Amino acid sequence: MPELTAPPLETPPLDTLLEPLLAAARRHETPCGEGRMVWHEWGEGRAGEAPVVLLHGGSGSWRHWARNIPALAARQRVLAADLPGLGESDMPPRTDSPDAIAAIVAAGAEALLGGARYRLVGFSFGAMIGGHVARQVPERLASFTLVGAGAMGLRRRPTPMQPVRSLEGPAREAANRANLAALMLAHPGSIDATALALQDWHVRHARLRSRPFSGTTALRDALQGLPVPLSGIWGELDSTATPWLQDRLDLLRALQSDVALAVVPDAGHWVMWEAPDAFNAALLEVWGARCSTGDGRP
Repeated sequence: MPELTAPPLETPPLDTLLEPLLAAARRHETPCGEGRMVWHEWGEGRAGEAPVVLLHGGSGSWRHWARNIPALAARQRVLAADLPGLGESDMPPRTDSPDAIAAIVAAGAEALLGGARYRLVGFSFGAMIGGHVARQVPERLASFTLVGAGAMGLRRRPTPMQPVRSLEGPAREAANRANLAALMLAHPGSIDATALALQDWHVRHARLRSRPFSGTTALRDALQGLPVPLSGIWGELDSTATPWLQDRLDLLRALQSDVALAVVPDAGHWVMWEAPDAFNAALLEVWGARCSTGDGRP
């Protein structure tokens, strides 16, 4: 399988990271209730490579994937969503239903991909929404990869988060740093100016409250009997999984005996940011284990 090339581990400043991505992106809008859902697209795709659709985590945007998109776009067409109510996308008509949100996402992907089968990759809250997309349109998916997934009814440590929205200046930066450390990134050195800037942008643009879904069984329920090749990736130090990461792996194996699983060493919940090279390699590995062709046939 071709090897992905990834951005260097030393994160460049935010403008250096995002400006080339935005300049190269094709921006799309699809319906979201009375408003619009925003997508960004990169890459043309090689023959035989299915497009990939990326769904970010809660209180996030497509920017959660910023360190992975260049590598992915070098080999296939990449569509990265801003989920309804997050990033630049408008609020969905219903905020209490993963199915309703997933229907908006599935319809948008269908409109943009013209019926082509695609690989779906969902991070955290995006994994839960992705599970419902997979349940609704299994015939459209070549594979579904869960990254740092929750909403499976499994044991989890409490994650205390500091309020940010009413703060500005140094107090706001300190709260953003604390929240990144508590939930997203395993190592203090990973919380640099770029990660802080992304976190702050995401908080300022998040309107949908995604966190209440994490303690439900919404994803596990959607995956029951799903006729789509599954794979899963976690960071070894994921705050939402440790010390019960094995429970997540065992559950996915119970749901699909040949599920492809990968654990990225020494990385936290936002694994594709904290360890981009290792994550990109793991993604190719799990895809290769489940689907040897771009259209999902074994």
